[in-house]
Amino acid sequence: MTRLALLDYGMGNLRSVEKALERAGADVDLVTTIDGIDSEGVVVPGQGAFGACRIGLERADSVDALREWILDDRPFLGICLGLQILFEGSEEAAATEGLGLIPGIVRRLPDTVKVPHIGWNRVRFRAGVPAFAGIDDGTYFYFDHSYAPEAESQDAVAWTDHGVEFACGVARGAMTAVQFHPEKSGEAGLGVLENFVKECASA
Repeated sequence: MTRLALLDYGMGNLRSVEKALERAGADVDLVTTIDGIDSEGVVVPGQGAFGACRIGLERADSVDALREWILDDRPFLGICLGLQILFEGSEEAAATEGLGLIPGIVRRLPDTVKVPHIGWNRVRFRAGVPAFAGIDDGTYFYFDHSYAPEAESQDAVAWTDHGVEFACGVARGAMTAVQFHPEKSGEAGLGVLENFVKECASA
């Protein structure tokens, strides 16, 4: 069984993500740091604020370890804040640096629509992305957020709209991250997690 590390750094919807990953076929280790782990893949969830996310990673001694893991092209899945922290920063916390693995700043959704954005949205995918294999383009996923990467962000592979088009999925090598919550997105979300588990098993 594929062994995954699920990072507990004080920001995640951990139990729901853990159960969903187990349903997707993974053996899940709940870890408090990425440093020194022995797993086939890493999952970083996150709910809350960007600045608190960075602080949580620092307390977990996982900032440098996470950068190294991703730069070594080892399987990684980020969920919600686990996607946003990959960028250089966010308008939510202007003085706080992200991991800087993807160029750009995460922007607040426009005030012309209800923020936070909570609910189901149709997602468009770039063809051939392993995370979305077997999932129909235009499938609905569940969102809960107020900030999101810009649509033209480097490494963007999935998009949706809420007042403005934004990137809701990024991928590069073995790194995948999504703005939506696969653990709350029914069979479609389970499909994304199953695809990640398969990718880890074949890495």
